[in-house]
Amino acid sequence: MPEQVRVRFAPSPTGHLHIGGARTAVYNWAFARRHGGSFVLRIEDTDPERSTEENTQAILRAMEWLGLDHDEGPDVGGPYGPYRQTQRSHLYAEALETLKERDAVYPCFCTPDELERKREEARARGGFAGYDRTCRALPADEAARRIQAGEPHTWRLKVPLDRGDIVFCDLVRGEMRFPISAIDDLIVVRSDGTPTYNFAVAVDDATMRITHVIRGDDHISNTPKQILIYEALGLEAPAFAHLSMIWGPDGKRLSKRHGATSVEAYRDMGYLPEALLNYLALLGWSLDGETTVIDKQTLVANFNLERVSRNPAIFDAEKLEWLNGVYIRQMTPEQFVDRMVPLLEQAGLMAPGDASARREWLLALAPLVSERIKRLDEVVPMVRFLFEEVPIDEPARSAVLAKPGASAALSSAKEALEATAPWEAGAIEAALRALPERLGMKPKAVFQAVRVAVTGSTVSPPLFESLELLGKERTLARLQAALAYAAE
Repeated sequence: MPEQVRVRFAPSPTGHLHIGGARTAVYNWAFARRHGGSFVLRIEDTDPERSTEENTQAILRAMEWLGLDHDEGPDVGGPYGPYRQTQRSHLYAEALETLKERDAVYPCFCTPDELERKREEARARGGFAGYDRTCRALPADEAARRIQAGEPHTWRLKVPLDRGDIVFCDLVRGEMRFPISAIDDLIVVRSDGTPTYNFAVAVDDATMRITHVIRGDDHISNTPKQILIYEALGLEAPAFAHLSMIWGPDGKRLSKRHGATSVEAYRDMGYLPEALLNYLALLGWSLDGETTVIDKQTLVANFNLERVSRNPAIFDAEKLEWLNGVYIRQMTPEQFVDRMVPLLEQAGLMAPGDASARREWLLALAPLVSERIKRLDEVVPMVRFLFEEVPIDEPARSAVLAKPGASAALSSAKEALEATAPWEAGAIEAALRALPERLGMKPKAVFQAVRVAVTGSTVSPPLFESLELLGKERTLARLQAALAYAAE
C-alpha cells in the first residue's frame, strides 16, 4: 500500500449519475476513507455533443446527497487540477511532446476510408484487423515534410513488438494477461489535436498521482493500452481493480427497462441516502456474508477489495425497498419529523415555518407513519387527511359504506365521540369499542366505517391515534358528512 492512497471517480457528464457509477463512487470513497487517503472527483467532459454543465451539477448533487464527500474536484479545487478534462489540454500536449522525445509515437496519415478498407481486407483474410502500421515505417524526414505541408494526421503509440505479454495483478480478479500481438498501435491524439480516451485517462491519472484505479470491468480491455502509455511516458502504472457489472433480475446489464437507474430518481422516489449507500455497498461486497444493515462508519472501517466479488451483482429493487424501510423504522421521532416536514411543505400541506409551532403534534404523528412505510414518498398520501379535506375514494365507499349497517355504525360512533372527553386515543378507543356488541356488528365493520368516513380510505395510520390528531370537531364533521353515502 502506498504511503498516500489516492483514488478517483471520473464520470462523464453525458447524463445523471446512474446506479453503476454510484456503486463505483462508493467503493472508491470507502477505499480512500479506509486508508486515510484522498478521494478525487474528475469530470471527463471531452464529448462536446453530450457533455453538459447541467449533468455535471446533477452528478455533484447526487454525490453530495449520498454523502460521498470528495477531497479534490471541480467544485473544491485541489493541488492537481484542473479537474475537468476540457481544461487539461496543455497537459495532454506536454505528454505528447514527451512521447515524441522518447520516440514512442509516430504520425499516421492514413485516412478513415483507407483504414476501413484495410480492416475489411484483414477480416476477409481472417487475420489481425488492427492497423497494419503502414505509417510506422515512414522515414522521419518524409513524415516531417508531410506534417509541415499541413497534411492531416493522428499520432499513434509505437507498441513495443518485442515486449512480452502485458501482465498486471488485478486487485479483484487476480493476474490478468494480454498478448502484445493483440494490441494495436493505438491512436493517442486525433487529427484535430484532441486526445483519445485512453491517452487522456492515463495522463490524468499520472499527473493526479492516482495510486489505485477502481472501476467497472468494461474497462478491462483499456487497461493494457493504458499500461503501455504509462511505460512509454516512463511512469509507473497505478494498481487496478475492476468491478463486475450490475445486472437486473433477468441476468442482463442493468438499464432503464429494469426501472429507475439514476441516483436522483431514487431520491425522488423516497429512498434515504444512507439506505441507498448501504445497498450500493452490498452490490459486490460484503462485510461477513450475513450482515445487511451497514452504516457509513462500519463500511469505512471494514471496506477492502479482497471481499469484492468477481461475479456480477444482481440489483433487487424489493430488497432495496425493504432496506429503506429498515432505515426509516430506525429513526427517532425527531429524525423522522425532520425528514417529513419538507415533504409536507412541498405538497402544500404545511406552510414554511409552521413546523416549529406544531412540533409536538408532528412528533406524535411520526411513529404512526414511520412504522408503516418503506419509502418517504408514501408519507404525503398517508397523512393528507390530517391536513385537508379528502374525498372518499370510490373503492372504499363501495367496499365499506355501501354495506348494510354502515349508517348505524357512523351515527353511533358520532354520538359516542360527541360525549368523549378528554379527546385522546385511549378515551376514543374505549368509546368506539363499546359499539360493535351494542350494534350486533363485527368490530372490523364498525371501525372500517369510521376509518373510511374520516380518512377517505380503508388504509390509514392507527385509527384511534389518527382521530386524536385530527381533532374532535373535524372528526365529528366528517362522520356527519359520510352519513350521506352510508347504507342503512
